[in-house]
Amino acid sequence: MAEIYYSLVTILLVTVVSPFVASLIPGRAVPEVVFLVFGGAICGKFGLAGINPDLEPVKLLADLGMGFLFLKAGYEIDTRDLLGRTGAYAAGSWLVSLGLGFAVVALVFSRLGFNQSSWVALAICMTTTAYGTLAPIMHDRRLQGTRVGKAVDVYGSLGEILPVLAMAFLLSSRSLARTGALLLAFVLVCLAVYLLSSKVRDGGRRFRRFLVENAGGSSQPLMRLVILLLVFLLFATTMFEFDAALGAFAAGFILRALFPNGSEPLEQKIDVISNSFFQPVFFVVSGASLDLAAATRDLPLLLGFILALVVVRGFVVAASLKADPSTRDMDWHEVFSTSAYCTMALPLVVAITSLARDGGLLSATAASVLVTSAALTVLIVPTVTSFVRVVEEVAPASAAHQIARHEAPLEQVLHDHLDTFHERQQAFHDVRRSVHREGRRFSSAEYFAHPHENGLQHAHGGRHPHATGAGERDAASRHEARS
Repeated sequence: MAEIYYSLVTILLVTVVSPFVASLIPGRAVPEVVFLVFGGAICGKFGLAGINPDLEPVKLLADLGMGFLFLKAGYEIDTRDLLGRTGAYAAGSWLVSLGLGFAVVALVFSRLGFNQSSWVALAICMTTTAYGTLAPIMHDRRLQGTRVGKAVDVYGSLGEILPVLAMAFLLSSRSLARTGALLLAFVLVCLAVYLLSSKVRDGGRRFRRFLVENAGGSSQPLMRLVILLLVFLLFATTMFEFDAALGAFAAGFILRALFPNGSEPLEQKIDVISNSFFQPVFFVVSGASLDLAAATRDLPLLLGFILALVVVRGFVVAASLKADPSTRDMDWHEVFSTSAYCTMALPLVVAITSLARDGGLLSATAASVLVTSAALTVLIVPTVTSFVRVVEEVAPASAAHQIARHEAPLEQVLHDHLDTFHERQQAFHDVRRSVHREGRRFSSAEYFAHPHENGLQHAHGGRHPHATGAGERDAASRHEARS
């Protein structure tokens, strides 16, 4: 019992320190989730050994944290987007990624010592998106409801759900027919839960009145009902031998169907219980199993897998966004951010490599390197997307265009674009100081996502920073002034 409490105290210490450390970084370029995961790795069994992630009570808390994370993700997703045109393009892009993943494994990873028995596991790993890890980052950066947020919701959620189904059908020892039958049975269980819940909501007047009248009381019956829904579907996925993420997603979908217009009091209570304890515990425990030293054992595999994620997942998502008529007009930084976010991969890579390692398809060292590579994407992607703002404000494409067309001398073009950059930097810092005075965090990603809300107007009157050719207009206006 002492070991359990010692691990829990260490976990909670990491959860307390991580948000403070994240707040020290200017512009919040590195989100709290990164510090939770890598804090867990430092204190985990391959680090300081303060956390034992193999203890059953610790595993249970982490599973519940994962459950709350995916419940909230499923609740926030608009199923109309999943079933609409964007969802069709997202599903198609995932299938393309899977095919491309097999090609990359056959052409590249086979030369790194992986035999054909491991190809399926590797290909599925390359198609995953860490949507559960991504959801709180999107929330912290206030990207929900933006074009980037909506696209990430659809592509990211399918990048989590479809690999789970692929795992069930392609990596399971069961026959395809048995797996299909079990999946159908799980869907029927979810449907029965929804119908029963709807009947209670619409027909059970006395019970419904009890829930509504006592929702703010000490007994919190509505929250208990939500937790029952989540735990029951986690239990169902365990019984049917599917990944628990599938049950948690289903719980979120059912909850949204029961509250189609949302319920702010309920959402706030779920956020409190999830964000304060279960969710950060999940991230810390996920990191506690990482062997960061494995990164030094096979650098070609470490870097090769990260590059494969970029090609197989990132490039395909970007191409799909440009092919879809509803997202074709997204700016370059929106496409870049969306595809980069969808390249993040951690929880399912852990699950897939564990399954492959236990089945003798992957060595323990290879599995550790792949998981470490996936963990590095959780660090790299949020950091890189935070610097998109800086690249946009320098306007390198506009500068190159001016230089290529000999519109102005090289020195003048560079000077004008640097002037534009400094003006926009000042605008960004002014907005950030204003937001900080309100007691709220502010990131570069939010700066781009809400230009009108933040009052981001260009110094010369143009829309900032999304206006096409803003750098050219700035340069032209300054050139005219000098003339």
